[in-house]
Amino acid sequence: MTWARSFLNLISPTWFLSIIQNEFRTGKIDLDSTMKLLEKLQMPFDFTHVKHVFKKTVDKRKGHTINIEDFRAIYRTIVHKPELREIFRAYSPNCKILADTQLIEFLRKEQYETEACETTALEIILKYEPIEEVRKKRQMSFEGFIRYMSSEDCSIFKNNHRTVYQDMNHPLCDYFISSSHNTYLISDQLIGPSHLWGYTSALLKGCRCLEIDCWDGSNNEPVVYHGHTLTSKIPFHSVIQVIDKYAFVASDYPIVLSLENHCSPKQQEVMADYLESILGDKLLTSTTGGTVVTQLPSPEALKFKILVKNKKVGTIEESMLRRNLDSHGETGEISEFEIISDEDETDEKVPFYPKSDSSKRKSERRPSHPPRKKAKVKTKIAITLSDLVIYTKSEKFVSFEHSLANQKCYENNSIGEVRARKFVKHSAKEFVSHTSRFITRIYPKGTRTNSSNYNPQEFWNVGCQMVALNFQTPGVQMELQNGKFLDNGGCGYILKPEFLRNRNSTFTPHNVGRYSKPMSLSIRLISGHQLPPSNLSKTNKADPLVQIEIYGVPEDQVKKKSSVIKSNALSPRWDETFSFTVQVPELALIRFCVEDEISLVANEFLGQYTLPLLSLSKGYRNVPLLSKDGGNLEPASLFVHIWYY
Repeated sequence: MTWARSFLNLISPTWFLSIIQNEFRTGKIDLDSTMKLLEKLQMPFDFTHVKHVFKKTVDKRKGHTINIEDFRAIYRTIVHKPELREIFRAYSPNCKILADTQLIEFLRKEQYETEACETTALEIILKYEPIEEVRKKRQMSFEGFIRYMSSEDCSIFKNNHRTVYQDMNHPLCDYFISSSHNTYLISDQLIGPSHLWGYTSALLKGCRCLEIDCWDGSNNEPVVYHGHTLTSKIPFHSVIQVIDKYAFVASDYPIVLSLENHCSPKQQEVMADYLESILGDKLLTSTTGGTVVTQLPSPEALKFKILVKNKKVGTIEESMLRRNLDSHGETGEISEFEIISDEDETDEKVPFYPKSDSSKRKSERRPSHPPRKKAKVKTKIAITLSDLVIYTKSEKFVSFEHSLANQKCYENNSIGEVRARKFVKHSAKEFVSHTSRFITRIYPKGTRTNSSNYNPQEFWNVGCQMVALNFQTPGVQMELQNGKFLDNGGCGYILKPEFLRNRNSTFTPHNVGRYSKPMSLSIRLISGHQLPPSNLSKTNKADPLVQIEIYGVPEDQVKKKSSVIKSNALSPRWDETFSFTVQVPELALIRFCVEDEISLVANEFLGQYTLPLLSLSKGYRNVPLLSKDGGNLEPASLFVHIWYY
């Protein structure tokens, strides 16, 4: 068999044949058997691509089956990427085998793994080399090299960022915290279903701040839904049971339950009872140190704890004095000035059906400069619920000056996106100063009835800790969210850069000044591998192009686009280099988006991957592609070379 010489001089004949020859006892195999056999070779394959290559092979034969030689050709077409062969040959003198010393040289020179040593090489060989006799000699064949280069160990995302590596002993306000808005909704804001899956999926994605909209229900049972709309209702106790079950599956670090509380004091007591009885020891009911709180505790100190964020009567100190008393039946009153300005979000919720006083409400929402104070609004709070609020007391935001003079470290503000955007534009320095002291939550404007999202980057740029998004809505905004929180082991907490923690910082996103630490970045886009075919293609074709985008401070925002490779989703080859200079790398995210060019004016999304700029690995790396809803599109990937200084 002449084909064997050209192919099997690269790999052990016994290895390849021992795996495949049994299947060819009868001479030929069909498509199903081909897929099963490829799985045996322990490489991920996309069925559409295998089917297409298989079909091209059998079409020549006018049959439906292939022989052993055809199988080898299919395997090579999909697995043996010429770009990997070029790299392998550069380090393997005989083009067949890498000795451990040659692998170390490759790791140091090309992958910038300066610590690489004999142990490193041996670990890689033992993990990825499929051929036993090669493995025993502490060597690596091209088969092993392919498997290594396609693995998570060669991913563009830094390996040591897959676990918690940041200092988790800073106060809570020093972290970006993964936060969800209207967590109970799995569709739109008006008539869609409320569902427990909203909480489960957010928690499994590492979300650490969940929103619960609570309303009086029948039989003294509080319910969770989007008030004044036709969204369905779920019992409050069911939500708490789900949170109890999934709270610490993805992360050990604290969860904040942001209660939007519309319940009567009687049902607030029911809520408090459920929180205590279902969550038990997980619920934080007292301070971690002394009763006088001068600084927020750290995520480390609050591991495996659930915090309640709600309005609170009086101070923490007063709550602590009441700790062992039965406060059932007691209520307190909170008086707040409602401030009406030109925001369309004074009410976080936009009613679905008009109220009888709708004309009055509209007139109240008209722009008024400066903001005018309405009459005091009095809210009744059940003491049992109020006393469960420890470090996350909801406090109405008045102004930066007011907060600086009056706000306590454990009091948090929620600011709607429209108002927050104006602060970013006109008072960024004060905004940064505010978020260095107090946890600030940003939420989408009420008019986003289709659950669309705003760009979270502009609020991370000024240090806002809880930038709450509709997790159920796919799109670039959630891709940025998921990409940012891949960092630090996906634990949902990311330490803010020093210039956003320092209370004397003069940093603003529009004028980074002395806080700039420019980074030069070079990305060589080499190729794509088994990309998702176009929806318009009856086979496995697409006309792929790649957009590389940087998100960060305004100065760093940039998009660059590759050329289009016609009719090739299986193995498009670009070999194009893109250069970037990033002023504030600590805040930057990089997004690789693969699209199919449908026409000169329209592209179809094929896959994307977003990660923090400082989580980029140097050297030859694979970029695993994700679908619109964040699912893994394995084996679809890009192959790139990364360099920065």
